[in-house]
Amino acid sequence: MEALEVLIKGIVLISILFLSAAYMTLCERVVMARVQLRLGPNRVGPLGLLQPIADGLKLLTKERFQPLGVEKFTYWLAPSISVFVALAVFMLIPFGDTIELFGRTISLKITDVNVGLIFIMAFSSLAVYGIVLAGWASDNRYSLLGGLRGTAQMISYEIPMGISLLTVALTAGTLNLTEIVHAQKECWFIVSNPISFLIYLITGFAETNRAPFDLPEAEQELTAGYHTEYGGMKFALFFLAEYVNILAISAICTVLFLGGWYGPGDIPLLWFFVKVALIVFFFMWVRATLPRFRYDQLMSFGWKVLVPIATINLILTAYFVLVYS
Repeated sequence: MEALEVLIKGIVLISILFLSAAYMTLCERVVMARVQLRLGPNRVGPLGLLQPIADGLKLLTKERFQPLGVEKFTYWLAPSISVFVALAVFMLIPFGDTIELFGRTISLKITDVNVGLIFIMAFSSLAVYGIVLAGWASDNRYSLLGGLRGTAQMISYEIPMGISLLTVALTAGTLNLTEIVHAQKECWFIVSNPISFLIYLITGFAETNRAPFDLPEAEQELTAGYHTEYGGMKFALFFLAEYVNILAISAICTVLFLGGWYGPGDIPLLWFFVKVALIVFFFMWVRATLPRFRYDQLMSFGWKVLVPIATINLILTAYFVLVYS
């Protein structure tokens, strides 16, 4: 019975993530249109609400192609890796404690492990494989450069991200994500450690290849970067993985810094999704506002600014935890 419950929760969660990712494309286009004083999608369905469905049908029915010279197995595998890693992160994220449904007490998490934070960091690190394998297997110089950029960028920004997560573990005294949320019942970690929050948020843009850190797919330089040779549903899988990754970064940020499901009243799921939605909106707002970094600026900022600040912040956090706890 427990295995069946986990299976049902997994299917429901994946369905919600796919639907959310589809409609995030519509929300992003509307947000960018408003910021840039132009019209967004408003033709397909009322208020353009059917636009994501039309886009999905278009991608499903596009002619499939495969350039000559590609490494076939890896070429087809790379998009699947990106989607799988993005979805796997949500296996560990707690959305609340429990809820009463149909006379049963349902846990609002798929699994709960004592070292959940380490698993989150491990799955996040695997995301680079989809990008680098897509660039290498495509037999295209622009794609290869995009894959190499993505690899260097993710490795560089995972270091300050990991250090910022260590400060959370030190402050909470645990690696269990549920217990980290409970540790914020009185004071969210964004208040007690805002530097770690800012570092995590900045590195989240680099980890998801979002503007202003979208160098692996810079169209002015690399056509479309690592997914230049992908079209139809294979391209849609990369697109889907990007938006699910944004949801994952936002959900992890909510759990680690924004008190998870805590908020006024007894509506934990609502507060969790409101916090996630606000961070997702911030991702869209930044994309519509800031210009893209140069690649040397991107790498310098990661190694010369974020890594030193994150390291100093970790040392200070450890000191305060040791002295005052």
